[in-house]
Amino acid sequence: MTDDPGPQPAALLDLSEEARATGAYRIGADLALRAAGAAADLGDNRAHGLAMRLLAKHLIRLGDHEGAVRCAAQAVQALTELGERAEACDALAVQGLAHMKLGLHEEALAALSAGLDIAEELDDDELLFWTYNRIGGVHSNLSDFPQGKLFLTRARDLAEAGLDDECRFGILNNLGDNAVGLTGQLRDRGETAAADRALREGLGYARKSLAIARATAHPNREATCLVTYGTLLGLAGEHDTALARLRRAGEIAAEHGYRALELAAEEAVAAVHLARGQIDRAVALLDGVLAMAADPNRRATAMAVHAQLSAAYEQRGDFEAALRHYRAYHELERTARSAVAATRARLLTNRFELTDARMQTENARLEAELHRVRLKELEHEKWALQTEARQAVRHAREDQLTGLWNRRYQDEELPRLLSAAEATERPLCVAVCDVDEFKSINDRLGHPVGDQVLRTVAGILRSGSRPADLVARMGGDEFLLAFAGIDLAAAYAICERLRHEVEMHDWPGVRPDLTVTISFGVACLTPGETVPELLQAADGRLYAAKQRGRNSVQPQLDPIHGDFARTSP
Repeated sequence: MTDDPGPQPAALLDLSEEARATGAYRIGADLALRAAGAAADLGDNRAHGLAMRLLAKHLIRLGDHEGAVRCAAQAVQALTELGERAEACDALAVQGLAHMKLGLHEEALAALSAGLDIAEELDDDELLFWTYNRIGGVHSNLSDFPQGKLFLTRARDLAEAGLDDECRFGILNNLGDNAVGLTGQLRDRGETAAADRALREGLGYARKSLAIARATAHPNREATCLVTYGTLLGLAGEHDTALARLRRAGEIAAEHGYRALELAAEEAVAAVHLARGQIDRAVALLDGVLAMAADPNRRATAMAVHAQLSAAYEQRGDFEAALRHYRAYHELERTARSAVAATRARLLTNRFELTDARMQTENARLEAELHRVRLKELEHEKWALQTEARQAVRHAREDQLTGLWNRRYQDEELPRLLSAAEATERPLCVAVCDVDEFKSINDRLGHPVGDQVLRTVAGILRSGSRPADLVARMGGDEFLLAFAGIDLAAAYAICERLRHEVEMHDWPGVRPDLTVTISFGVACLTPGETVPELLQAADGRLYAAKQRGRNSVQPQLDPIHGDFARTSP
């Protein structure tokens, strides 16, 4: 008589997928975790990769976005190494969504760009759909609603060509959600006709997605869609219908434990009451949402509620309360930036651990190959493997302390950026910055504190820059930022904002007696200028910043008046 080996990975994966299809995400996550364990016991790397990908999908719905990133990263690595390119592409789309939920938009676009390359090469409509859908979501999350709509529309065209209900529902709801932001943005600009068109389109998408959600008896989809639909109806002035949709969304969410959707529904109900001028009812609801959003994972909800409460109290004439919520909003915003930097640091550490494990595996493979070569005395093959190992080290282009690009990558990338700027006749600006009195920090507080300062400053520079900007550590406490496609005034504004964020960071939380500031020198490429000349110009402005008292941004020319630089306080 033999012991029962228990359910096989494939059976557990099927059950987990069935749970996901009905919105039972906690059950599905447990099944996916069991499948991963069973696959590991059997040495089935493919099943393990698929299980980690499915677990990441469940964790996103459950709000554990950091855990989802880690699971998706393992899935991408395992499936890529096995040559399962289509499965790896889907895992990259999941990874991109999880990064977006964490506010790590650069990492999200990097994962989705890698997935798009695979999807286009395989010419797979479903993979292209998910990649376009997620890219559109990232742009919408960045408030670039027109660009988001462009990618979402591409995904919709693919879904309508014959993809399943999950695809059709997802893209219709995302287009409806994009319409919420786009309508508000157009109204703020005074483009009333365009805003009305966007709103009509959004309502059409919401009606269609609600029909699909109800036809498939999927409570999470129905609640999600009802929040979007109700918000759009509120924007259209159909307040009674909006409230009915939103209250139903809240009921479904409460029944099934979808806490984030429950809070979103309550927040949207309050917005409708505000639009009606029913300030007391709105404030009471928002106070309740704020109490339920005390969890740090609900920080975005709390920020939105503080903003609405500030507006509501201002409308009521209670300016003291309005100011209190205004300050609370900005305090949470500052905390959110620090949290994004901390999350990025944790995920970088996790990535380094995965990379180390992969390198150890690769080194073991190379050592085995070298042993075979020695036995056969194939000197040429041995030389090729040694060259491959040397190239793997030489191609490491990340700074190990900060996770930014290092000097080697900077030296490769700057000439390319300069050539592209000259070819397209678009501007290219470069900023050089360093930490003021950094040697004093090291001497007074020690190198571990100095290293923490460099890591934190690097996180602020990266998270506060655009995804396409080059951000590198040149060495020591000196950093470089390259801004393609923007002029000196815009580069100056970015650097000034970054300078302010560094100055206002919670440095006493690192050491009570610690204060940190940085100085920038900014230069813009002129016709015929070389990379060394451009860097020298930026370095000269950095020297001027130091001479003017530090903690300042010194551009090549004043971005407003065209004469030499002004000093930031």
